[in-house]
Amino acid sequence: MDLAPEGADAGKTKLGSATNLPIPRYVSLKTSTGNVRRGPSLSHRIDWVFKHRGMPLKITAEYGNWRRIEDRDGAGGWVHYALISGVRTVVIQEDMALLHAKPDDNAAITARAESGAILHLGKCTHDWCEIRAEGAEGWVRKTEIWGVDPDEIRD
Repeated sequence: MDLAPEGADAGKTKLGSATNLPIPRYVSLKTSTGNVRRGPSLSHRIDWVFKHRGMPLKITAEYGNWRRIEDRDGAGGWVHYALISGVRTVVIQEDMALLHAKPDDNAAITARAESGAILHLGKCTHDWCEIRAEGAEGWVRKTEIWGVDPDEIRD
């Protein structure tokens, strides 16, 4: 009888059954409204409606054409895959977060972002991410945004 060493699956990434993409992963709301249902079908009750195009969401499960998602508050439900996009966005969690010209606390401040603002995600280092919105861009500490994993690096 062959036995796998303890913790052999610990380093493996879980993949979605429908897409073969990593679970969990971040996406964004493609439309200006999106019904969030109790289960993965049109027959399930709508628990609430997201109303912010571009809102970052975390996919935690897949079932056919349905994705189980969570928002930054941990509220979750099922949405049809047509309502989500692979475009990465983040939401500002700190009031008046500072955007810097470079990933450095001493770099020039290029803008300030209000709590709840949704911005497009660019590059990420270990501690910083480059973000942009209409007329503003800069680097912000990962601790001030939601929509990216703490250990995620993006080129």
